Formats: sequence, C-alpha cells, structure tokens
Amino acid sequence: MTLLQIMPEDAPDQVLLRTTDDARITSELAAHGVSLRHWDVRSDDTPTLDDAALLELYRDRVDEVCAKDSMKLVDIARLHPAPTEEWRERAATARRMFLEEHRHSEDEVRFFAHGRGMFTLHLDARVFAVVCEAGDLLSVPAGTRHWFDMGETPDFAAIRFFQEEDGWVGDFTGTPIAGRFPRLDDIVGSAE
Repeated sequence: MTLLQIMPEDAPDQVLLRTTDDARITSELAAHGVSLRHWDVRSDDTPTLDDAALLELYRDRVDEVCAKDSMKLVDIARLHPAPTEEWRERAATARRMFLEEHRHSEDEVRFFAHGRGMFTLHLDARVFAVVCEAGDLLSVPAGTRHWFDMGETPDFAAIRFFQEEDGWVGDFTGTPIAGRFPRLDDIVGSAE
C-alpha cells in the first residue's frame, strides 16, 4: 500500500500528514507537479524474471510511457536479498549512493514491479516521504531535490525511464538534510 508522510524540513519528528489514501496522496503530490499512477502487477514471480522478460511483461505500458514522455532509455534497477556477504556489501553501497539529497536535469520516472522503496522529496519547506509499492508509477519533475531509500534489506525491481541516453545522473546538493529524516524501515515499521 502506497504511503505518504509529510514533515517540515526543519522538524523531521513532526508529522503534518500521514496517509495511505490514494486520492489524498495523488492530490498532495500533484500540487507539486509529482505524478503517481498505478498499474496492475502482472506477475508474482518478478524476482525470478530476468530484465528482458520483466520489460516484455510490461511492454505495452513501457512503450506508452516512452511515446508520451519522449523516453529514450529504459532499464531495470533491482535488488533481491541473498544470504552472502558480497550481496550485503553491494546492497549497502547502492543504498548509500541514493541516500544523499540530489536532483536530476530530467524527470525521474519509476515503476515498481516488485517490492518497495521510498522516494523522499524536498518540496518547498516540507519533506514528502513517498513509500512506493509494487504497481506504483512515480514521476518526479526535473530539478526536484530528493533521495531514495531501498531499506536495510532491499527487495525491489523497478523499471526506470530516461529522457536522455546517459541514464541516471545525479546532481548532489551536498546538504545533510537526508540524514535527519526517517528511513524506509522507520516509516514502514511505524505503519505495521
């Protein structure tokens, strides 16, 4: 279930809004140019599918987004738990990279085919933590300051859309704000 938690940028412990109501989440995000839509999840076996098979499973939807938004590159970002030290190191390295506030020169568009992740958006004087689940398609406008958390034990697969062929390029702000706000496991743990 998609979850939105809004906090003041200077008071991470103060929750202004916490909701799982889709209409409210969509409305709050749309007021800042952020789009959240939902697609049907087409397989319960997503972790077993290779990237080509996963893209083919959603080919009609992928082609629709590419045509509508002039996307030139589509890829898959995924991590699924494995009981090895190598996997733990790889997951921790990937997590650290995205946990710093950054922005992009193009829209950031992600479809979660499996699992969950949290985009934290720094919008005006507020911070919006958006927990995306399988079936969520999130589109964040170019220039929006944000960070992404995949949790302590990442388990997700996301189709990523890019307007340029150079793929993911982050412009890191250098501010420490992300370290002051709750992480995915904190937000989700308080919901369960």
